[in-house]
Amino acid sequence: MAKFISEKIKMKTAARLAAVQATYMTAYSQRPVDEVIKDFTEGKIGRFVIEDKENGEEELLEISALDKDYFEKLVRGVHTKKEDLEKSLNLFLNSGWTVERLDGTLQALLLCATFELNNALDIDAKVVMQEYVDLAYAFFSKSEPKMVNALLDQISKEIRQG
Repeated sequence: MAKFISEKIKMKTAARLAAVQATYMTAYSQRPVDEVIKDFTEGKIGRFVIEDKENGEEELLEISALDKDYFEKLVRGVHTKKEDLEKSLNLFLNSGWTVERLDGTLQALLLCATFELNNALDIDAKVVMQEYVDLAYAFFSKSEPKMVNALLDQISKEIRQG
């Protein structure tokens, strides 16, 4: 039996994926955040993902429509609070590691997740964590998703349980 997922949930998931991509773009493309947000919300970029097929080929799949308001809230929030989010993340990284040493995609993912855990208190922390761990598996295949899970668990406990 197929698992039922509402359109609203799919749109929030798509917003999170796009927010990670847009956060990465603003950090590495030197494009203004307003332009990047506009490109995503107008569907100029971020509409497709590549799926690896069992036979080794790749296929472009269109992703669900995104919750544009939530997407913009995430991207602008990360952009505005980036320095504070990085400081917060650095507190949870193992000794000798800083956000700057992490892969750019991983940085963007963790920044979005940390922002959401801090600011979307109406959404269960476990839901937020699972969404970003799933995204980590979409981008990485090694130990990164496990690290994301462990970090977000620590951050969630600190933020939500104080």
